[in-house]
Amino acid sequence: MSCPKCLPNLITIARMLLVPVVVWLIITGRTGLAFALFILAGISDGVDGYIAKRWNMRTELGAWLDPLADKLLLISIYVTLAVMDQLPAWLAITVVSRDVLIVGGVVLAWIMDMPVKMRPLWISKVNTTAQILFAGGFLLFRGQGWETGALVFYGAPVVAAFTVASGALYLIQWMAHMQQANGDETT
Repeated sequence: MSCPKCLPNLITIARMLLVPVVVWLIITGRTGLAFALFILAGISDGVDGYIAKRWNMRTELGAWLDPLADKLLLISIYVTLAVMDQLPAWLAITVVSRDVLIVGGVVLAWIMDMPVKMRPLWISKVNTTAQILFAGGFLLFRGQGWETGALVFYGAPVVAAFTVASGALYLIQWMAHMQQANGDETT
């Protein structure tokens, strides 16, 4: 069986398979290696996207898998670090809650037969960048044995602010869609 457009998706799936390894490395105190795999995951994200675009290997499955792989890695890192008391629990809860809110809204709209087409908002791209930089920076600092107190003190509120702003804008967009799809202009 041949699959001429599978390569980018296979790279994405490999990135997803890195998630439990990164979590294990964090739990076992090997954050330097966890950081290296985090960087590798970022590189593979760029590579699979490049291959898909350059050689016209884009697929609908890839359009779903790619952001899922990114979210799995980020959420796993935030939750693991929070459970280990290395990051504030409120930060992990904020990051996870935003994504649950978005997925829940999409699923609810689909169940109500009012599917919503979610497009990344500019604030969402800024939010994702902030989350990646903070998680990567934290792993780098921890892996090098550097103090993380200032990074958490200044970085966590910034990440939380972008996360909340992004979630709020998606919620507003979702509510407008549901109102319009329902034909209800008065609510």
